[in-house]
Amino acid sequence: MAERRRRARAVAALAAVLLVLTGCASIPDRGPVERGDDVSSEVPSEVVYTPSGPVADSSQEKILRDFLAAGTGPQDNYAVARQFLAGGFADDWDPRASVTVRPGDGATTRVGEADLEYAFLTSATVDQGGHYVPSTSDVPTTLAYSFVREDGQWRISEAPDGTVLSPATFQSVFRAHAVYFYDPTFTYLVPDERWFLARSSTSTRIASALLAGPSAWLQGAVVSAFPDGTQLSLTAITVADGTARVDLTSDALSATDDARARMQAQLLASFSTLSTVTAVELSVESAPLDVPDLGRAAPLRDPAVDARPLVLAQGELGFASRSALAPLDGLSAAVAALSPTSVEVSADLTRAVVGTAGGSALVTADGRSLLVDPRPGLVAPSLDGAGWLWSVPADDARSVTAWSPDGRPQVVASTLPVGDRVVSFRVSRDGTRALVLLDDDGASRLLVVALLRDSRQVPTALGPPLELAAPTGSPVDATWADQLTVATLTTADDTTRATLSEVGGAAVTAGRPGDDASAIAGGTGLARLQVLSGDGAVLEPRGSTWQGTGVTADLLATQR
Repeated sequence: MAERRRRARAVAALAAVLLVLTGCASIPDRGPVERGDDVSSEVPSEVVYTPSGPVADSSQEKILRDFLAAGTGPQDNYAVARQFLAGGFADDWDPRASVTVRPGDGATTRVGEADLEYAFLTSATVDQGGHYVPSTSDVPTTLAYSFVREDGQWRISEAPDGTVLSPATFQSVFRAHAVYFYDPTFTYLVPDERWFLARSSTSTRIASALLAGPSAWLQGAVVSAFPDGTQLSLTAITVADGTARVDLTSDALSATDDARARMQAQLLASFSTLSTVTAVELSVESAPLDVPDLGRAAPLRDPAVDARPLVLAQGELGFASRSALAPLDGLSAAVAALSPTSVEVSADLTRAVVGTAGGSALVTADGRSLLVDPRPGLVAPSLDGAGWLWSVPADDARSVTAWSPDGRPQVVASTLPVGDRVVSFRVSRDGTRALVLLDDDGASRLLVVALLRDSRQVPTALGPPLELAAPTGSPVDATWADQLTVATLTTADDTTRATLSEVGGAAVTAGRPGDDASAIAGGTGLARLQVLSGDGAVLEPRGSTWQGTGVTADLLATQR
């Protein structure tokens, strides 16, 4: 329950970036397309919109304006919005095909006696599968609408599928939910965020999305415990006394005992944003399915790390407090001897990958070090859970190499864009994804890619990039704040800013940790982020500000 509340608070904080001080804004009939107002920091409340139907003798412009406003009301399959449509078209329009999020105002232009165009700037779109895609273009979106008269009243005879919502109404009508899959070893649960209508059979939508498989960008990097072809056998999931009863088709009968336990765990994690669900019962065509306890084989979700800053200070690597530094046995001296520019340490504290002036090195707890990648100009190397070191030159995003625990190179087919400078490449703690911060001629680009492996779990390729909402300013550093959230540092107007971006969701500013901050490291959750300032002070977020931890350091390291 604590984890569910923490995730809900994190989602609410990230969602707040989309709020504006408006309800259902009207659409100007003339004037230029404009950028929206500054966002507020309010948390969305539970709002039910009840839009009105057509007003007699309305003009085409008013019919269009009121039709778009009616997209806030999904009740009865958008029954009110369909009242604005011509009789032969009302049943053909598909409001669930997509959502376009429109910050600020749009403008209508007449292009014929019975034709209008509506142009506006887009901040994001959500497709029918619930995938949130932030806009990366300043080119206005233009939608075309046609009108006919029915019984003396204007009605819309042609319109694009989907709805157009302001950020505030989008946040009220839709909610983010992470659908969970596994890494190929079934050690970790991996989130795949989707957006679904609030109060609309959400548990059924989540389960259906889970059974349909991962998003395209994640395919090949994650797996599901459900046998191929498994679907819901009933049209809806029932929830009673906190238990979601999920009835599956007979395909599920081929699952082993371990797979059944993993299926249940996968569903329970995916329902974690629903306060009404605390347990899951499985059945196949109404017959209860026996599910054993996973016990110690239970998968990890958002694995915890030490809350203390991991730093290099006064020639030692260790966990620091205000009064002392606890060195890492076997690693501390060996890492410090390399004069590191970056350090990332394994979860069990037995291995480290170290960036140096001469390349990327592997260090083990017995004090041995091995320079594995001597290429010049490398970004900070990153470590995955299987002990592979990931390395990429800053000026060549196509030259990604993974080095095995014993130092053997494996060339990885890269899908990263040519021409952009790589600033950060960080593997997620579940080992299935990497975040990539790029410098596009002084502007920031933030991507997440899946890490594809063969049947022996040897890295082979990067998946297609998922582009996140770009933080403002020139890139400085990036890290995983948790398994679903990325934190970045950027500079603009001589000010350093922190930004939090959900993978598959919105972005929100996280304040200004100092004008000369140089590195950011993730811990367990958003409150455990740490930043290294120019004077060596380690800062952490407290409320709306960044404050000192009492620790000073030469280098801020990352624990996986």
